[in-house]
Amino acid sequence: MDSRASPVSETVSRMEPTAAQRAARDRIAASLAAAGFALPGTLTVRAYACGKQNCRCHADPPQLHGPYAEWTRKIGGKTTTRRLTPTELAEYQPLFDNAKKLRALLNELQDLTLQIVGADSHQRQQSPEPETHSPENVG
Repeated sequence: MDSRASPVSETVSRMEPTAAQRAARDRIAASLAAAGFALPGTLTVRAYACGKQNCRCHADPPQLHGPYAEWTRKIGGKTTTRRLTPTELAEYQPLFDNAKKLRALLNELQDLTLQIVGADSHQRQQSPEPETHSPENVG
């Protein structure tokens, strides 16, 4: 047995996916294995109003400043936001896109697992294991 392999839980070893579910898992796993680098966090692009009362951003209609690209993520448990230059945005965009694809693949794998576990649970409810009763204390 490979010492690096994680222990398989009893639930996982009891799961019986269909051939189609195994094929879906294999397709997802292949997509995950082929994935490139990805950046954590979220990317937002937004425009702002400044604090100067006579600025064009406070006119009617307002002409906001921006748009600005901001990358927000957690570092050491603290939320950090960094404004990206247009050049950085162009360089990092594929990494943000890849992260989004990875999250979608992970969600797809989790949904598939829920289907399998739900079907497995339903099968067990239809054919429950016989209950074992301890002998009653006869005195």
